[in-house]
Order: sequence, then structure tokens, then C-alpha cells
Amino acid sequence: MSWYWRLEDPSGAEVDPASVGVEVPETDNQGDAESWLGEHWRVLLERGVATVTLFEDGDEVYGPMGLAAT
Repeated sequence: MSWYWRLEDPSGAEVDPASVGVEVPETDNQGDAESWLGEHWRVLLERGVATVTLFEDGDEVYGPMGLAAT
């Protein structure tokens, strides 16, 4: 299994991680993917990423999930 995040701008369009200077790893489990996001969400938000969506092997698990505090 491969878990990964899709980064999205405020309009919902996909953001290339390289364009915001990050590398989004593919992980072996959901917990590792969520831990990565927990460590990096502030940087992503500062660089223009508004929402993220979690995928497992190409299937959407959940999202989009906003990064900004509400």
C-alpha cells in the first residue's frame, strides 16, 4: 500500500510539491502519512497550500481538508 497527500491551492487545483519547495513522501501506512502532515502543515500553509487530500493507492481516503485554523 502507498499513502500520500495531494496538495491543493485555494481554488482546489492541485499544487506540484516541487513548486512550493517540499517533497511529499509516499508512506506505507496512514499513520505515517498523517504524522508527516502534522509536522509540515504550517510550512505548506505559508507556501500557499490551502487544502490536502489523502490517497491510498490512488483511491481518495478523505479530504479536502483545510490547513488554516477556523
